[in-house]
Amino acid sequence: MSDKTLQLEAFERLLIIMDELREQCPWDRKQTMESLRHLTIEEVYELGDAILDKDLDEVKKELGDVLLHIVFYAKIGSETKTFDIADVCHSISDKLIERHPHIYGDVKVDNEEDVKRNWEQIKLKEKGKTSVLQGVPKSLPAMVKANRIQDKVAGVGFDWEQPEQVWEKVEEELLEFKSEVAQNNSDRMESEFGDVLFSLINYARFLKINPENALERTNKKFTKRFQYLEKKAKSLNKSLHEMSLSEMDVFWEEAKKL
Repeated sequence: MSDKTLQLEAFERLLIIMDELREQCPWDRKQTMESLRHLTIEEVYELGDAILDKDLDEVKKELGDVLLHIVFYAKIGSETKTFDIADVCHSISDKLIERHPHIYGDVKVDNEEDVKRNWEQIKLKEKGKTSVLQGVPKSLPAMVKANRIQDKVAGVGFDWEQPEQVWEKVEEELLEFKSEVAQNNSDRMESEFGDVLFSLINYARFLKINPENALERTNKKFTKRFQYLEKKAKSLNKSLHEMSLSEMDVFWEEAKKL
């Protein structure tokens, strides 16, 4: 039996279980697309955590949770005869073929950037879209959204030529932010701080750094060090409120060496 056959059998098993749960389980029967939405978002974030932790066993489990949600939505769609899992699979397959004319057509590409440019141009022709930014979800977290916006406009040629130019823009925005801080204008400070972040995200893109991943790595690093500090304080029967900054700094430096 081929690997593909085994994979199809495993997918069929999941579809059968989904049918059974939808028919027999009170909780599963009650769910709607709207009630599942926030749970789906949570599952995707959990998958993201597992990827950043490089925990492949957990990645496998979280992929299963995400796949379950996809199958669940398709099952609900089939009940209203709107679409089913076959429609979902054919839809993405058709899209992939259409957006890869260098594989399934006669378009020639030289590199990854050519592929990205073609992708954005093809997307712009779909469904009468008038802006390359129409495909950026409104509910994305701001940092992810900024990165996607910059990716998309770069895909149609609106971009800096060299990383040095982007860094000059970062320095320019920092000076403007410092100027507003000096004038203590809260509204302008917020606006200029946003410009600083946007330009830093753009610079990260030029360096092939994912800003969301980078910040989350720092979040995890800070959390680990702070929890070490809390543990050390507890071992001394002290609360952090009772410790001076210089005392805490000793343990912080220890944590940095772990």
